[in-house]
Amino acid sequence: MTSREQHDRMANAIRFLAMDAVEKAQSGHPGLPMGCADIATVLFTKFLKYDPKNPHWPDRDRFILSAGHGSMLLYSLLHLTGYEDMTIDQIKHFRQLGSKTAGHPEYGHATGIETTTGPLGQGLANSVGFALGERIMNAAFGNDLVNHYTYVLAGDGCLMEGVSQEAIALAGHLKLNKLIVFWDNNNISIDGPVSLADNTDQVARFQASGWNASHIDGTDPEAIAYAIEAARHSDKPTMIACKTTIGFGAPTKAGTNKAHGSPLGADEIAGARKFFNWDSPPFEIPADILDAWRTAGKGSVKARTDWEGRLAKAKPELKAEFERRLAGKLPSNFDAVIADYKKKLSADKPKVATRKSSEMALEVINGAVPETIGGSADLTGSNNTKTSQTKNITPDDYGQRYVHYGIREHGMAAALNGLTLHGGLIAYGGTFMCFSDYARPSMRLASLMGIRSIFVMTHDSIGLGEDGPTHQPVEHLAALRAIPNHNVFRPADAVETAECWQIAIETEKTPSTLALTRQNLPTVRTEFSAKNLSSQGAYELAAASGEAAVTIFATGSEIEVALGARDLLEKHGHPTRVVSVPCFELFDQQSDAYRTKTIGNAPIKMAIEAGIRQGWDHLIGSDGIFIGMHGFGASGTIEQLYPHFGITAEAAAKAAEARLHSK
Repeated sequence: MTSREQHDRMANAIRFLAMDAVEKAQSGHPGLPMGCADIATVLFTKFLKYDPKNPHWPDRDRFILSAGHGSMLLYSLLHLTGYEDMTIDQIKHFRQLGSKTAGHPEYGHATGIETTTGPLGQGLANSVGFALGERIMNAAFGNDLVNHYTYVLAGDGCLMEGVSQEAIALAGHLKLNKLIVFWDNNNISIDGPVSLADNTDQVARFQASGWNASHIDGTDPEAIAYAIEAARHSDKPTMIACKTTIGFGAPTKAGTNKAHGSPLGADEIAGARKFFNWDSPPFEIPADILDAWRTAGKGSVKARTDWEGRLAKAKPELKAEFERRLAGKLPSNFDAVIADYKKKLSADKPKVATRKSSEMALEVINGAVPETIGGSADLTGSNNTKTSQTKNITPDDYGQRYVHYGIREHGMAAALNGLTLHGGLIAYGGTFMCFSDYARPSMRLASLMGIRSIFVMTHDSIGLGEDGPTHQPVEHLAALRAIPNHNVFRPADAVETAECWQIAIETEKTPSTLALTRQNLPTVRTEFSAKNLSSQGAYELAAASGEAAVTIFATGSEIEVALGARDLLEKHGHPTRVVSVPCFELFDQQSDAYRTKTIGNAPIKMAIEAGIRQGWDHLIGSDGIFIGMHGFGASGTIEQLYPHFGITAEAAAKAAEARLHSK
């Protein structure tokens, strides 16, 4: 059993690594690690199930630093407990270009970082997905293989951000009792006391959302341990409000905003060394304390080896399925299932909205891929995200495959990331395209992390009709296409929709958005192609009758408009080709030769899309013709709106002919 003196010295090792790293970098946030060192020490030495030598062990507990500005707390813990890639040299190069110790924790930069945090509230909201993922995988594979906790350290900022309410309400509703959140209750924000802007009773708020919540002294190791033990026996998620002092130990800056986001300075650090009776030089940890931390890092080795024994003894089919899912690999027959489905579509030629095409594709995919988890932000009937295989996940039944997220787009998107990061699951969730604005922070982080989150965005244009401009996305395609490492798909028919879903499911390191119509669209891919043409990003859908005078590029519902314009131009003696562009991002990844051939050298290049022009000039040139939106939409029927905004075959053909005649 750790003595109080040893606990204090182990906690102080965190404090001084953090202080010294921030001071050396002349940048960072020393206050949180100094205030929360006791919480972290109790958690990592007495409760957390982890193995630094096997950092990806599937049944490890997850620790998420939602207050990512306090990154030196996490880096210190990783170094002290023995994660091999978190060397003292990495600590010394905190916040420096090329180091693993980025300003805020980044998933994939160092082992032991479960998710990218920094934008406040994200880690807390991700954690709902992590905790739900644990329950779903537990229902599928049992306690022997899946039985772990998700711990979160959140700050005042995490709880003030609006996404926190979406997250805690969902977690409380789903009774995710293996989710335990520590609130660093230090009363300080960047501007000064929290009371400048907020006086919420956070414990009461969590309780009102279906959590257990209570206040403790965040510097008392016995109180911390007692609270964690109680939380582990709860039938609800738990929030522990830990009263702390930001910058604890700094002689003049402790308890003030001056300890939050700036180096403390040499005098203040010298005073802290005196306060804690810590006489080791910067970046040096006394041998007995480092040994104690390394011993703590080995504390779960038996739990891991016992788990490996249980996995080895599991039924061969169960073991194989568990390992396949954790490796992120798809069932071996997946490509064949999609190919057969595409053949059927080309033969049947359905005329349906791509949101319906998406549902049809998901019916096939969800039947073939058991790890898909669907959901919607209270728009299930509109998003068409539910299939026969995906019954409702409830607090009494985690063994199903559909999440009703409620009207919580931001929380849903963040939870999707947590589900994906947990491992063993492929998560998708739906809302209206216009509300990607609410989900976008989490969509951006999915792209930054390079993970397979899938966002289903229906009602993708003015084609949704009477709901009007508040609901009609105009700039959203361009905004989402602007996110690096994010595939934005806008399929033209049922065949392209199936292909886009196949790509989204198969792409492990890039998230996907599927932009889908409300209105019915004809099948334009009437000849079966074994190749996934959408994977090229753009391809010639209809050739010109001779040397092309006009090339029309289009996506989604406007492919029908483009084909109509082609017919008119061809009748008037102007050979015209149509190029479908389901995914800008994938087209940009093709060879120069393919791109040049697909763009072609027709003197007139035109793009048709019921959104803004931004992004199209790299295909049609700055002098190309754009048929689309130049402002916001309007309330009216689809039959009224497309002619009203000039997005018709006739308008497109007329614009092309006017340009041809002027040449």
